[in-house]
Amino acid sequence: MIRLVAILYLAALLAACTRVQTGQSGGRHGWSQPNIARVVLFLEPSSLNPILSTSTGEVMVDTMIFDPLVTVDDKGNDVPVLAAQVPTLENGGISKDGLTLTYKLRKNVKWHDGASFTADDVKFSWQAVMNPANNVQSRKGFDVVQAVDTPDAYTVVFHMKRPYAPAIETLFSESDSPYRVLPKHLLSKYPNINRIPFNSQPVGTGPFKFVKWVRGDRIEMVTNPDYFLGKPKLKRVIWKVIPDSNTQDAQMRSHEVDLVPELGGPQYRDLRNHPDISIVLSNSPQYEAIGINMSRPFMNDLKVRRALAYAIDKRRVADDTQFGTATLATEDLPTYMWAYNPKVVRYDYDPKKAAQTLDGDGWKLAPDGVREKNGQRLSLQFSIAQGSAAASAISVIVQSQLKAVGIETQIKQYNYTLLYASVANGGIYQSGKFDINIYAWVSGADPDDSSQFMCDYIPPKGNNAFRFCDRGYDTQQNIALTHFDRATRKQAYARAQAIMAEQIPEVFLFYRKQIAALSPDLRGYAPNGITETWNAYRWSI
Repeated sequence: MIRLVAILYLAALLAACTRVQTGQSGGRHGWSQPNIARVVLFLEPSSLNPILSTSTGEVMVDTMIFDPLVTVDDKGNDVPVLAAQVPTLENGGISKDGLTLTYKLRKNVKWHDGASFTADDVKFSWQAVMNPANNVQSRKGFDVVQAVDTPDAYTVVFHMKRPYAPAIETLFSESDSPYRVLPKHLLSKYPNINRIPFNSQPVGTGPFKFVKWVRGDRIEMVTNPDYFLGKPKLKRVIWKVIPDSNTQDAQMRSHEVDLVPELGGPQYRDLRNHPDISIVLSNSPQYEAIGINMSRPFMNDLKVRRALAYAIDKRRVADDTQFGTATLATEDLPTYMWAYNPKVVRYDYDPKKAAQTLDGDGWKLAPDGVREKNGQRLSLQFSIAQGSAAASAISVIVQSQLKAVGIETQIKQYNYTLLYASVANGGIYQSGKFDINIYAWVSGADPDDSSQFMCDYIPPKGNNAFRFCDRGYDTQQNIALTHFDRATRKQAYARAQAIMAEQIPEVFLFYRKQIAALSPDLRGYAPNGITETWNAYRWSI
């Protein structure tokens, strides 16, 4: 019998790593601080509460302090964490009808304040995600749970409203919005957890204990000697908040940091041949795209979106910014994933066709080279991340290519925190305050990207910042989400990608590698393609 997790989880190819350069081997170098890891954090977190996270940077920090029920290792294998075993059909954790998920929990887990971890914490955490007063970015998957039972202190049962194929990878696991489990005994007294002391002084079960957060500078942690998976090898972790990629590179070269976990292409180019820096490339379910806000004027016109797609030379963008590490994209799912559809409609670089499409839509070139229609200029606000060399390079190339067909863009830079903040906190993407943007997304271990594109997940209900809504697309997603057999899911995902290719909520540029630069003294770093810090308790220097 095929185990259900073999269907739910990606194959081992998911996170296959390639070490481009291993650096000098042997003893510790003089620049390293024994048993202390200094890690770059590319944004200032909004919160250290793991269900309020809105970016991969926050998830990396959260995962050192808190734990999931289940994670995925660097080979794509399922790994129980707070769960004692992963629920499957074979072990009875998943009922035959897919409506009941039973987790047996570990019994030797303590919160950092000494309280015991129990099933009540898992139930409370689900309730916290579903609490409408809490500003969580997505409730996808959690909203398919009808109820949670705790028959004893170390058993938790999720009763589903309907079969949900990505459930094991979604419920406090490695989804596209990875949430970790919260302590009920500290948080249940609050009507909501949006602005509470805990969010800047977290208490988890994870391998490291929070010590200090110096805003705009660093977050400090120390080892949790009683960690249930084994005492971490590092004594301290210092997260250095460095939004500017040039500064990240400079500190990596000068050995002021030991790890930059998310490099852009220009950083990879600049650091790859350094003799004292190791580079790790990992397959990861992530893409880079020009996101389109379909609720904005001009952008709700399919012909304008088509012209945009024809006007962008993806090959040049990838070659000039990723330096051989990326694969050209069609839609959201990468080529190595089993649900990838290679037969969608494609928009090859064709500026002449872009111009013809705009002409046919009534957009005529004005004397200054910008197209006009009914007295309005085809001028777009182009939002990008401040301090990102990769985003800056991509935006300049795309701006030039769009200008060549008569589309004007005004590049506007925002800091990471504001870009990715929730609607409640005025986030640019979540609030829809853009026409087009440079959008990078890391999916989960399952091909489920529904929270980005289904109608029900337009913010503040999810991550559909593009305001894309197509009922045919939703139908196919629902088929994929409610069937466990791969053949049915693959066919549904193929149709969903075909619809999205026709409607163009994004111009998908390329599938990115997960790229990290690290000191050759840092051992045990083995990213799983989704959460780089999943095994941080094994790291050593």
